[in-house]
Amino acid sequence: MRKTLLSLFLVIPLFMSSLSQAQDNPIVVMETNKGTIKIELWADKAPISVENFLRYTDNSFFDGLVFHRVIPGFMIQGGGFDTDMVQKSTYEQIKNEASSSLPNDRGTLAMARTNVVDSATSQFFINLVNNDFLNHTDETSRGFGYAVFGEVIEGMDVVDQIAVVETATSRGYQNVPTEPVIITSAKRQ
Repeated sequence: MRKTLLSLFLVIPLFMSSLSQAQDNPIVVMETNKGTIKIELWADKAPISVENFLRYTDNSFFDGLVFHRVIPGFMIQGGGFDTDMVQKSTYEQIKNEASSSLPNDRGTLAMARTNVVDSATSQFFINLVNNDFLNHTDETSRGFGYAVFGEVIEGMDVVDQIAVVETATSRGYQNVPTEPVIITSAKRQ
């Protein structure tokens, strides 16, 4: 009996500590012209990416930008272009926090980047399915993966609506919604 009680007393603080960390994770409410998407940011798991995303959020950077790349069965991407497909100037690039313990599963947010590992700025994407091929597998530029830093906790139905909009090529960019999907605001809850 004493051993069971001792085990319980050891487990409870660990549980409470992880519960406290999860409660400290910021929530961002993203209003779009298709509906509301509520996002939990994992500050406890991807602090650099979360701080970066919040910097853009707190400065109203995303307001008026669009989801400019929509590929059904893959992901929706936003955070870089206005309704005329003009790219907005960003802050400096950040370190890629991709980790094998943070997979690109359905509903997660990840930092978009170029072929350069540490090139992410403001653009992010929401995974529509489990995109295992985007996960961190090794330290090479090909295997480094894409840094996951949060997940949609409400509004995945809105994400799924965005995923099926009609797309075309616009100003040299493929998979652009023919009718803009606009982020009207992004704010901390």
